[in-house]
Amino acid sequence: MSKAVHVRLAAHPANPARFHQRVECTLTHAADGGMQIDYAIHGLNLDLRVPTPHSPAPADALWRTTCCELFVGPAGQSDYREFNFSPSGQWAVYDFLDYRERKPGSPDCHSPALRFERGDDLLKLAVLLPHDALPPVAKHGTLRLALAAVLEANDGSLGYWALAHAAGKPDFHRAGFMLCLGPDGLRPTRCA
Repeated sequence: MSKAVHVRLAAHPANPARFHQRVECTLTHAADGGMQIDYAIHGLNLDLRVPTPHSPAPADALWRTTCCELFVGPAGQSDYREFNFSPSGQWAVYDFLDYRERKPGSPDCHSPALRFERGDDLLKLAVLLPHDALPPVAKHGTLRLALAAVLEANDGSLGYWALAHAAGKPDFHRAGFMLCLGPDGLRPTRCA
């Protein structure tokens, strides 16, 4: 594994006042081209709805409850791939041609491996993405990445965290591409 990049996600300004969580992520690019993403949600205060564990499998609409997300696409292009990772063990992968313009069908890639741990005040979700799960990029090209999380309180209200937020309502598709993965590895800087 190469050098890890550690970032802290920012709460959306419209998050309900009861959300006091701190969301951090550590990304490590593997020598084989895969990626390890470790999400850590601190400050649960027993007020976080965590989905019931399921057998690892793809599933839709994971963003309607507590889940972690990754957006990744070639720098300088409008297409991107969205991943949703649930503490339930389920995941989703979607390809987009442009902003919220979903490509028909499912991407042809290997499944991520998810590992979930919950303590009194901490939820950890470790994701291992195989190389072919990342979108293809030209040799010596760069991928842009965005990280996000949706947290659901026990009363059903949702809070949103991301590297950066666009003005207005939460929209992970519009902002937050703040990390680059290129031939020299990961770096925390805005990509073109």
